[in-house]
Amino acid sequence: MLYLASQSPRRRELLAQIGEAHRILEVDVEEIRRPGESPDAYVSRVALDKARAGFAQVMGETDAKVLGADTEVVLDDEVFGKPRDAADAAAMLGRLASREHRVLSAVWLVEAAGARQAVSVSTVRFAPLSERAIAAYVATGECFGKAGAYAIQGAAATFVEHLSGSYSGVMGLPLFETFQLLHGQ
Repeated sequence: MLYLASQSPRRRELLAQIGEAHRILEVDVEEIRRPGESPDAYVSRVALDKARAGFAQVMGETDAKVLGADTEVVLDDEVFGKPRDAADAAAMLGRLASREHRVLSAVWLVEAAGARQAVSVSTVRFAPLSERAIAAYVATGECFGKAGAYAIQGAAATFVEHLSGSYSGVMGLPLFETFQLLHGQ
């Protein structure tokens, strides 16, 4: 049985999109970047921590596999997590406007036989954004609970001038890499 160690509705939808039956596990993992930890190492560690925490809940089940994922927006070397409030969201979006940033999405599969990882790195360039456009987007509430304060699958799609990489990875679960991981390819 495949388990997803995530409460993200997007990740559930994306797994269903590729026909992967799964159950949800609730895990509580601290998502704080350690001093000196690179953004890439941070995203990978958090995804692995989620998968391991989930596996600890089901390790007694035969053939249990747990998928853990983490996705973060990175501008230069700064990780943009989920915004604390509307002002934080507006500040993030203002800094991303007219700039290129990376979206790192790490996925770990943990099972009795061990653990394997896949990583997707996408580059996103935002168009210039007016304060009015940012305020209108923040007012929708869509920015909350999203790394970098935006959901590419929502109204923020209009901000994206260019995307190189994985659209589903920017959403939160890179489907190509996840499928390869699940099927040992």
